[in-house]
Amino acid sequence: MKQLFPSTALALFIGIGLLPLSSNSFAANSWDNLQPDRDEVIASLNVVELLKRHHYSKPPLDDARSVIIYDSYLKLLDPSRSYFMASDIAEFDKWKTQFDDFLKSGDLNAGFTIYKRYLDRVKARLDFALAELNKGVDKIDFTTKETLLIDRKDAPWLKSTAELDDLWRKRVKDEVLRQKIAGKDSKQIQETLTKRYKNQLARLDQTRPEDIFQAYINTFAMSYDPHTNYLSPDNAENFDINMSLSLEGIGAVLQSDNDQVKVVRLVPAGPADKTKMVAPADKIIGVAQANKEMVDVVGWRLDEVVKLIRGPKGTVVRLEVIPASNAPNDQTSKIVPITREAVKLEDQAVKKSILNLKQDGKDYKLGVIEIPAFYLDFKAFRAGDPDYKSTTRDVKKLLTELQKDKVDGVVIDLRNNGGGSLQEATELTSLFIDKGPTVLVRNADGRVDVLEDENPGAFYKGPMALLVNRLSASASEIFAGAMQDYHRALIIGGQTFGKGTVQTIQPLNHGELKLTLAKFYRVSGQSTQHQGVLPDVDFPSIIDTKEIGESALPEAMPWDTIKASIKPATDPFKPYIAELKSEHDARSAKDAEFVFIRDKLALAQKLMEEKTVSLNEADRRKQHADIEAKQLVMENIRRKAKGEEPLKELKKEDEDAIAAEPDKIKPEDDAYLSETGRVLLDYLKLSNQVAKH
Repeated sequence: MKQLFPSTALALFIGIGLLPLSSNSFAANSWDNLQPDRDEVIASLNVVELLKRHHYSKPPLDDARSVIIYDSYLKLLDPSRSYFMASDIAEFDKWKTQFDDFLKSGDLNAGFTIYKRYLDRVKARLDFALAELNKGVDKIDFTTKETLLIDRKDAPWLKSTAELDDLWRKRVKDEVLRQKIAGKDSKQIQETLTKRYKNQLARLDQTRPEDIFQAYINTFAMSYDPHTNYLSPDNAENFDINMSLSLEGIGAVLQSDNDQVKVVRLVPAGPADKTKMVAPADKIIGVAQANKEMVDVVGWRLDEVVKLIRGPKGTVVRLEVIPASNAPNDQTSKIVPITREAVKLEDQAVKKSILNLKQDGKDYKLGVIEIPAFYLDFKAFRAGDPDYKSTTRDVKKLLTELQKDKVDGVVIDLRNNGGGSLQEATELTSLFIDKGPTVLVRNADGRVDVLEDENPGAFYKGPMALLVNRLSASASEIFAGAMQDYHRALIIGGQTFGKGTVQTIQPLNHGELKLTLAKFYRVSGQSTQHQGVLPDVDFPSIIDTKEIGESALPEAMPWDTIKASIKPATDPFKPYIAELKSEHDARSAKDAEFVFIRDKLALAQKLMEEKTVSLNEADRRKQHADIEAKQLVMENIRRKAKGEEPLKELKKEDEDAIAAEPDKIKPEDDAYLSETGRVLLDYLKLSNQVAKH
């Protein structure tokens, strides 16, 4: 088995599938005769056996798991309950508790049958949508007072073709209205949506047995946990390329989200990250090569979109992106040009800066060390190169320089650090503690391996704070958890991602299985899984934690505890936490940046709670204008506090604009970094640790 470093990469792949049933008759389609082959049957039996023997939690494959598989499969294929009819579900329900038996015997027919019925239903809906469009966009009446239920995950399955027709009439009307409000004319809307639906129809005809097999077996695998995946031969090859970073791309982890592709996280210092125009939870709706025509990718499979985005080093890909900051019904998009390149080790290298703060009438200097990833140059390390690069070696060097600068304390910035080398997370911990355990790894058989720092003496003993956020994951959480458990640093910011599991790759006769075989625990015995690391002092989150993070994933393994490996020591921070929070709250209530972030997230959460949308153009435009007005007020309050000119309207991002170089942004201008420094200075004042100047 090939063991991987902990990472938040979510290999979520969606296929397109196959087979009709007895009680319904359909016109012959290209997928009617698709059947699983012998290799796929053998692979399915291998997956069953591997999960039974090697998965960390070893849950039984029984009727209860069968229900999970069945419900997850329907959710994968039809999450908005817009294709299947109640009669289809009644027909499938007879298998609800039988998928465990089917899988144990290598019988894939039920999975194929459901998928092929899905394809039949999708074709019927796309044909209907095209017929509606053919009546003419200008013929649609937007003056009537009707609404569309947009959150249909718990809606009842529709009982008749007439009910489905009414739903899809409204869906087409909604799509047209979204495009209209986004500024497109009738001709553009007609062309865009016609091309979108025709492309989706064409892709149905390209369905292979492999697509159905992957969707079905991956649903089974992911019923164990979201990081256990079946990888088809094609996707296994793509995954290997991704892990070795040898293929050029944009440096983003993507995930399917209904008919769209969502950005889960950006690789620090990767091409997308460098643009400063793409953010987690953004939706990618179009992809273009250089100056060629934009290809609408709504409704495409994730692997198809990934293929379009990839390409040779130095070439440009343009993404059409709907920002996560938009209101839920705002389809206004922006074009982001990205030059493809491999993520270079030197770009992810740690960086230092000095944060100059005035507090209580005194001037202070804090050292800032930004750690984008936990890296290790394996090639140079194995070759015996004495100057090999690693996170720990680079941090040690920068700490030496900062101590020469006589800083009052150090802030380690772990925001957006998605993990990397477990060895480096352990090594970095050793710089700040005397000696002892750094992380516990519990295997499927219950054995706990303890990774330890065996070198006595800490390299840096001064005051320290760690700044984390929702995208601090895996190795970042191991390091942050150790710093919190050893009471070595104040943890400040947001709840971390919560990925506390280890995966391995097992080759199969057909494709590969990535399965979870171990779980990380902090030296206090707490898991980093699901819950992540909770900060001592909370900052408002820029990202909705319900959208991004381990707890947002289906079937995520739970948080739990095991026996601690160190005895609890006196916590030097505990007596002051309440006062530190109070001081922070008082400051942040007046800080324009913090007020803006809180208000923006509150508005987004309020809008996300809306289950229906108006199909009346006047009402929709008014709602759109009201939201923009609120966003403009929030933006201008922030600008006024910073001494900047207020805006008359919200600026749209310019695709030709050049992002500010990170090195040219002062640490003092980063509200979260500055406030982290101030919280650390509050603690030093309260505990009388400030060096006298």
